[in-house]
Amino acid sequence: MCAASNMGRNGDLSTSQLISIIDDDACARSATSRLVRSLGWQARTFASCEEFLQSPHLAETCCIVSDVQMPQVSGLELQRRLNALGSRIPIIFMTAFCGNAVEAQAMAGGAIAFLTKPLGPNTLSACIEAALRQRLSPRRA
Repeated sequence: MCAASNMGRNGDLSTSQLISIIDDDACARSATSRLVRSLGWQARTFASCEEFLQSPHLAETCCIVSDVQMPQVSGLELQRRLNALGSRIPIIFMTAFCGNAVEAQAMAGGAIAFLTKPLGPNTLSACIEAALRQRLSPRRA
């Protein structure tokens, strides 16, 4: 879970930043996109990890909100691939099926949060703000 932020979505946490949402469930993808937009950020949706990785939006993505369990490439595999590329895009995982081992693996891989669906607006907002702050912070050696 992400800590609440005292900082608004102005300045360093600009609403012009793109949040990419990856979920194979069209209803969940649409609902998450509407929620992100209602919180003031831009959102792009992708039905699979492959679609996201091949997208021209990969380079402009400031935060990923991804389902964990998807066909072909899971959210955890996406995280492994991005980490191998040296990507600094923060990831917030969401799932309808919580498992401690999966959550531990996601967090060990650098995830910002591991949330259970349906996502609440306050929780998602705090997690996105934390992700955007992390992306802006200097990389630790």
